[in-house]
Amino acid sequence: MTSLEKIHDVPVLVCAADGPAIEGERDAVDLIGDAGYLGARWVVVPAQRFGADFFQLRTRVAGHIVQKFAQYGVGLVVLGDISAHVGASSALADFVRESNGGRQLWFLTDREQLADRLRG
Repeated sequence: MTSLEKIHDVPVLVCAADGPAIEGERDAVDLIGDAGYLGARWVVVPAQRFGADFFQLRTRVAGHIVQKFAQYGVGLVVLGDISAHVGASSALADFVRESNGGRQLWFLTDREQLADRLRG
């Protein structure tokens, strides 16, 4: 289940934690389609909705998913605690740090961080 919310006047599609897994490009395109239909500029997906492959950069799953969002001009927020994944991979830690410095993909721990990011 998803819902459209406005956070600091930014339309955001927020996905429920108990939805289907986001495993590849097809799942990403479905979310992007929903976002486009509702006019959302960002899609927020709880971290637990992503399979382990997403957090193992060598699989390229994250790259393919993020690329789809970028192609359609929709931002992606991975929301939740991913510290176990980051602790296991310095490459992922670098990817998260670099992504959080941009305007396409953010890894955030909670809704408060999201609100702070969208405020500015």
